[in-house]
Amino acid sequence: MSTAHTPDRPEDGRNDDPQDRAPEHGHAPGHDQDDRAGYKTDADAGSVDERNEAEVPAVDPAAENAEGGEPASQVNLPEEQQGNQEIPTFDLTLRIRRYNPELSDEVRWDEFKLTMYGTDRVLDALHKVKWEIDGSLSFRRSCAHGVCGSDAMRINGQNRLACKVLLKDLDLSKPVTVEPIKGLPCEKDLIVDMEPFFQSYREIMPFLVAGGNEPTMERYQSPEDRARFDDTTKCILCAACTSSCPVFWTDGQYFGPAAIVNAHRFIFDSRDDAGDLRLEILNDKEGVWRCRTTFNCTEACPRGIQVTKAISEVKNAILSRSM
Repeated sequence: MSTAHTPDRPEDGRNDDPQDRAPEHGHAPGHDQDDRAGYKTDADAGSVDERNEAEVPAVDPAAENAEGGEPASQVNLPEEQQGNQEIPTFDLTLRIRRYNPELSDEVRWDEFKLTMYGTDRVLDALHKVKWEIDGSLSFRRSCAHGVCGSDAMRINGQNRLACKVLLKDLDLSKPVTVEPIKGLPCEKDLIVDMEPFFQSYREIMPFLVAGGNEPTMERYQSPEDRARFDDTTKCILCAACTSSCPVFWTDGQYFGPAAIVNAHRFIFDSRDDAGDLRLEILNDKEGVWRCRTTFNCTEACPRGIQVTKAISEVKNAILSRSM
């Protein structure tokens, strides 16, 4: 059957009657484009800025604070800080131990006069030297938030993380000394060879060894069992504890506190089956029995781990096992 169509309308369905066409540019049908009856334009009402000024009342600065009439930016500030919110600065001398085997076998000390902010850390001072004064200065750093452990160094004679030591907390009446951690070969400036440290770490098997069939879900552990080794899970392998140990300084074969701490973490893990093997490894003349309980390691740990206590617990576990 053929389809009929109305001859006065196009086949595409468009309305071709000028009176019935849809309005263009927003004007109603049958009205001239210049017909603006009932509408106001910007020209009639004034500019946008003029309207905004007319609609928004002026604010009296004295009324911002009903109590004292002070500007809002100074409310609740101590009187001596009002009008001056800049971070205070101070001058210091940074004394750095330098060593570059490519140039000389001699060790030297360089001093740098710096102006630093009250919020700066030792790491910021090292950055200032490297970026603005001497680009040859070499040191390790990564996260700058005390998590990666890569910027351990001796600051005023103590093992610290450069990113966690605020300059304002140091005695600035004398030079701030920075040198590499002890007991590990110095490669350049503040960088040491960490391979001996990590070799000891690898030897204690720092991973979970679980026997039996492979589980279909996680291995359960009670909160009490987890708390048994919670402290030693905090280690970030910065070597601050190991390189503060006088035994490690003189005996390169000693496992060192960090390796024993990480062994402790798995020896007392209820899910692990290799505790006896780790105890056997550490029951050696270069193992836990080389510890002299000087507590240097505990004082040096930036994570607050009770390192000496952990070493003593491993010693007791070896003795209990041999009985």
